[in-house]
Amino acid sequence: MSPNDEHVRSTPPSWFDWLDDRLGLRAARHLAEKKTVPVHRHSIWYYFGGMTLFLFTIQVSTGILLLLYYRPSADTAFESVEFIMTQVRFGWLVRSIHNWSANLMIAALFIHMFSVFFLRAYRSPREITWLSGAFLLFLSLAFGFSGYLLPWNTLSFFATKVGTEVAGVVPVAGQFMVRFLRGGDEVTGATLTRFYGFHVAILPAITTALLTLHLLMVQQHGMSVPESVKEPVKTMKFLPNFLLRDIIGWLTALAALAALAAIFPWDLGVKADPFAPAPAGIRPEWFFMFMFQTLKLLPAKIGFVEGEVLGVLGFSLGGLVLLLVPLIDSRGSKRIAKILAAAGGLVMIYILAMTVAGYLE
Repeated sequence: MSPNDEHVRSTPPSWFDWLDDRLGLRAARHLAEKKTVPVHRHSIWYYFGGMTLFLFTIQVSTGILLLLYYRPSADTAFESVEFIMTQVRFGWLVRSIHNWSANLMIAALFIHMFSVFFLRAYRSPREITWLSGAFLLFLSLAFGFSGYLLPWNTLSFFATKVGTEVAGVVPVAGQFMVRFLRGGDEVTGATLTRFYGFHVAILPAITTALLTLHLLMVQQHGMSVPESVKEPVKTMKFLPNFLLRDIIGWLTALAALAALAAIFPWDLGVKADPFAPAPAGIRPEWFFMFMFQTLKLLPAKIGFVEGEVLGVLGFSLGGLVLLLVPLIDSRGSKRIAKILAAAGGLVMIYILAMTVAGYLE
């Protein structure tokens, strides 16, 4: 045996080698180095998935920091948030970033969903990717609804009261759903505790599982290339080319969050008083505004059915159709694709119009 061989054998393994023996890091790195991203005129839409994921990590990070001081009860919730904003160093900034990143995340998620829809990226074999993404959208809306109540201020209290009342118009299961959401017949401290459990335990657990599945499916099938893009399609390496572009977008989003949080800090408002009358102008967050505005405009009766019931059933049917889009377009018919694209465009215009109308009132 040569002296060089003895030196090689006596050299202790590096920390990377130690981890690689146990976690298989080289295999993961090799897989990432092989991954490529198509380059064409629609490539910009690929970045919104990563942007949504980045904003979700901001939500998780700032949410954990807020949990260190938050107390989920009707007697202490408002005061604990007030303490965070006034006594904890940079607490006001963390809370503002948490709220602004929630809004930007849902906006990025809507853009991501519509871009996938219009580019028909849900086609075979990506049906599970679409389904998991659609469920992640519903979960994000549930995060927004449950988190809105946690400061226990006047606006969040009465908005939650109105929002949970909407569930009561669902035929057969309505009253059960209201009691399940509220933890009783009225919005009380039990509702706050229940929403807190949803927001920090149940929803994150389901989201983690679905997000893992979604990312695995994206890794498995790669980025979809639209039918309108002619072959051959150029590609770029995910590492480092696409990832560096992603990081530039994330840094831009981080700068925007910091600016929004510093210039427009999130207001706490006044502590909720269940016995006080509801203030004028109660309205939900912007991502629920189109539903709220639609229900307001519906007449009390449409034929022999209550208008609100038809509205809620219509939104439920819309959510079901969203989930079934890959099955509706499974045969690749150009006629069906055009009908879906036209319907999707009308839905997008409707959501925008109702949202703007709600804020202009």
